[in-house]
Amino acid sequence: MKNILYMATSLNGYIAKKNNETPWSESEWKSYSKIVKSIGNIIIRWNTYKIMKESDEFNSINNPLTIILTNQKLPPKNNFIFVNSPTKALDILKEKGFKKVLISGGKKLNTSFLKKNLIDEIYIDVEPFIFGKGIKLFSEVAIYKNLELLETKLLSKNTIQLHYKVSKD
Repeated sequence: MKNILYMATSLNGYIAKKNNETPWSESEWKSYSKIVKSIGNIIIRWNTYKIMKESDEFNSINNPLTIILTNQKLPPKNNFIFVNSPTKALDILKEKGFKKVLISGGKKLNTSFLKKNLIDEIYIDVEPFIFGKGIKLFSEVAIYKNLELLETKLLSKNTIQLHYKVSKD
C-alpha cells in the first residue's frame, strides 16, 4: 500500500489558524477533493472529524471510507471507523483492498505516521497566507526525513502544490 499525506499549509507551515479556521482557496479544495475521490479513503484524527462533520465536508468528497484515530471506543458508523493507532487504521484499509491511503488531518496524526515511517509520499498545497500563530504541519519532535521532490504544480495564480517522496532511511 502507498501511504500519502496530503495537507494544505500557509507559507510558514501552519495547517490551520489557532481557532482551527482554514481559509484555503477553491483551487486547493478542488485538488484535495479530487485525490480523496480517486483514493476512496482518508485517515484523520477526532478533531478533524468533528470539524469536517460540522461543515458537511464528507458529502462534498463523496463520503469516503474514513478512519478516525481516537482513544474513544466507538463502534463503526456508516463510512466511519474509529481506531486507536496508525497501524490499526492501515490494517483495516489493507483488509478492504485499498492500494493507496490518504492521511489527511492533524499535526499529531501527521507526526505519528511520520515517526513510524508510515508515509511514502507527501502532497503539500502552499497557500498565500502567513499566520502569526496556528496549528503546525507536524508536532515539535525529533524527526529527520529526507524528501525527494517529484513534482511541483500550480493550482492557481497564488497556490502551489509540492509533491515529495519520503526516503525510508
